[in-house]
Amino acid sequence: MWRRQFQYLVFVSVAVVALVWGAVTAFGDDSGSILKQLENIKVITSTVPANGDINPYGIVEVQHTVGKLQRGHILISNFNNSSNQQGTGTTIVDVAPDGSITTFAQIDATNLPCPGGVGLTTALTVLRSGWVIVGSLPTSDGTSATAQAGCLIVLDNSGNVVETFTDPRINGPWDMTSMDSEEGAHLFVTNVLNGTVPANGAVVNQGTILRIDLALFQAQKPAIESITEIGSGFAERTDPAALVIGPTGVGLSPACAEEDDDGCVLYVADSLNNRIAAIRNPLRRRGSAGTGLTVSTGGSLNDPLGLTVAPNGHILVVNGNDGFITEITPRGRQLAKVLLDNTGGPPPGNGTLFGVTFDPLRGVLFVDDGSNTLNSLN
Repeated sequence: MWRRQFQYLVFVSVAVVALVWGAVTAFGDDSGSILKQLENIKVITSTVPANGDINPYGIVEVQHTVGKLQRGHILISNFNNSSNQQGTGTTIVDVAPDGSITTFAQIDATNLPCPGGVGLTTALTVLRSGWVIVGSLPTSDGTSATAQAGCLIVLDNSGNVVETFTDPRINGPWDMTSMDSEEGAHLFVTNVLNGTVPANGAVVNQGTILRIDLALFQAQKPAIESITEIGSGFAERTDPAALVIGPTGVGLSPACAEEDDDGCVLYVADSLNNRIAAIRNPLRRRGSAGTGLTVSTGGSLNDPLGLTVAPNGHILVVNGNDGFITEITPRGRQLAKVLLDNTGGPPPGNGTLFGVTFDPLRGVLFVDDGSNTLNSLN
């Protein structure tokens, strides 16, 4: 009997080790640091458009030339108006590779079917078909007390608003990433207003991650096919300096582009818990993964906000409480950190970093909402 029990325990132990190792190795390789090869920080241009909007939040690189959208250009959304009121910015600017800036869109809140109006957030993406989608978390006076649910705003490739996406589950869309084809698209959106305003600064664990599946038809605007809550229970609260703090940066692992269910991961910057979370199988998940698996926590992380995933699978995340960017492997190892901004504070760089993306030729591109600039680390 004892021998059978021993053999059973050995079998179970080996199976558990195999399962754990399989989960770990699916996350990728630890080698080849990106940040250790980059050392020059450069200011590319101001992000302030003609109407004076400030506080750049969202950043996305255009991958396909369609209409006014030109491959290699950078779109940036502004969260504040010229009076520095949060949740009132209405512009998306277009930055060319030579640093020249134009206004891609200035959104008029008048008669716009978006609860509360317009306050453009970090939730900004461009589909290959030329549709631009941006999140709105609006206020009437720049304070969290007046924050409303907002919406997702869809613009055509000339910067004209064509529709808005509203739903009780779209409640304070804060950041977003996407994956699309010619027939459809998946939007992954963080939401930070579920219960936060009534809590008046207290932490509530109601932040969500939505997958919004879109149908795309030639010459027709996108249409929502389904909305699935794939993440829930994230910590969030209002904040007088940042308006609201909650799950922010999101990024997909490279395996998602190949629709590899086992290797596809959605990474989430869980700001208040100072960690990077992973939601497995985000493309086909039918229910919530809760707050996901912890990939990395503590160390160089200090209120992780903007997040992007490099082609090698490494996670690049900027901090809200200081001016550092940290590189993390899919296994959770923090490989390197670089100080991007040492102004302001205390501490230096506090409250200046938000949206970030990576270009293999130009390095790390990031917005600095302290100086209202687009910058590079190369």
